[in-house]
Amino acid sequence: MVARLVLAITLYSTTASIALAAGVMRSDEELIKALKTAAPAAIVEHATIMNMANDGTMKVIQKGTNGWTCMDPGSHGNGEPMCADEAAMAWADAWQNKKPPTATIGFMYMLNGDSGVSNTDPFDKSSEATPTNNWVQTGPHVMIVGTDAKGMIEKYPKNPKADPSQPYVMWPGTPYEHLMLPTK
Repeated sequence: MVARLVLAITLYSTTASIALAAGVMRSDEELIKALKTAAPAAIVEHATIMNMANDGTMKVIQKGTNGWTCMDPGSHGNGEPMCADEAAMAWADAWQNKKPPTATIGFMYMLNGDSGVSNTDPFDKSSEATPTNNWVQTGPHVMIVGTDAKGMIEKYPKNPKADPSQPYVMWPGTPYEHLMLPTK
């Protein structure tokens, strides 16, 4: 889920900033195969694709031309392959660095679902439910991020104990709240 970007990098335009990562290790070929099921093939085909190197940093394995970045920053379960547009990557960078969230609306695909995350604490690094983290695991979904989406987000449930079978707001009441839209 977006929360697992905590383990990844941020990519602006076509220049990567390298950071330490601790996700699921896959060969480049395995990652590309997984990504083709996590977002539309037309996006993955022309996206920048990042994979984890043996030293834990993220490396570009395919330089993209469409403004999308695809990776698997998942740290538990079967990983969390995803693709995000430039605005979503900028939003994720702001969240990761505890900066004010960006305004521009961004979009992310996670058509394989996620491995679960706290629905109330954007910085909770737990890999499983705890008595206080309002754990939620969402199947195949897309996300809409950015503060310009607030008007849209206001129309959806903000329950800390979200029902992931219907649209809901993740991290409600925090600066990083965003819309989760299950696709199945």
